Amino acid sequence: MATRLGEKLHELRKQKKLTLEALAEQAGLSKSYLWELENRESQSPSAEKLTALADALGVAVSYFIEEDVRAPEERHLDEAFFRNYQKLDADAKEQLRKILETFKK
Repeated sequence: MATRLGEKLHELRKQKKLTLEALAEQAGLSKSYLWELENRESQSPSAEKLTALADALGVAVSYFIEEDVRAPEERHLDEAFFRNYQKLDADAKEQLRKILETFKK
C-alpha cells in the first residue's frame, strides 16, 4: 500500500501526463526510486529529493508533506510561482509587477 506522499506523487505525475521515466529524468532520480516512492509504505525521501520532485512537477515541497488533503492545488501552484518569481532578476520582477497591475484594472 502506498503512503499519502506516494498517492500525491502518483496523482500529480498522472495529471502532468508524465511517465515514471520522464519524471525521473527531470528530477534527476532513478525510475525505480520513483516507483518505490509511489508504491511502498516506508519511503522517506530527503529534502533534496522532495525539492527536485517539486521543481520537476511545478509545485511547492509542502504539497507532498502537508497532511491536509483538502488544500487546493492552486495554493501549491501559487507557492511554486512565487518561488520562481524570487529567482528572477530585478528587471524581470519589475516587468512582471507591471503586467500584474494591468490585470487589476
